[in-house]
Amino acid sequence: MDAPQKPSFERQESLGYLVNRLARLFSRALEKRLAAHGVALGPFPILLLLWEQEGLTQTEIARRLDFEQPTISNTLKRMERDGLIEFAPDPTSRKRILVRLTEKAKALRLALTGEAEAVNQAASAKMSTRKSASSSICSQP
Repeated sequence: MDAPQKPSFERQESLGYLVNRLARLFSRALEKRLAAHGVALGPFPILLLLWEQEGLTQTEIARRLDFEQPTISNTLKRMERDGLIEFAPDPTSRKRILVRLTEKAKALRLALTGEAEAVNQAASAKMSTRKSASSSICSQP
């Protein structure tokens, strides 16, 4: 009887697996840092978008972030409850409701983006250290 063949797919060598794992590690690190400012991870992409361009509709936010509409709706409700956003009628269209940042959210911009930069820098430093170590090992005869 033939021995079963080992599949050629190795989880630890799969780019998709590694990217997914890296994204989860980034999320965990950022989540901890944002929590120190009283902000959860979920609203962060919306805050980033609104810091760039305020006064978008819920539909525009969902489309630009490529999130499902119900996810955005629930997150916006929590953000309103937490005093980060408010809904305002669009002065040019009675049917449109715009999402606007509160002063609280505006005041958090530097602190929260600083936390994201710190996570990115920490990850980059670790990658540079590992790359240097592996390069030196690989270059040895």
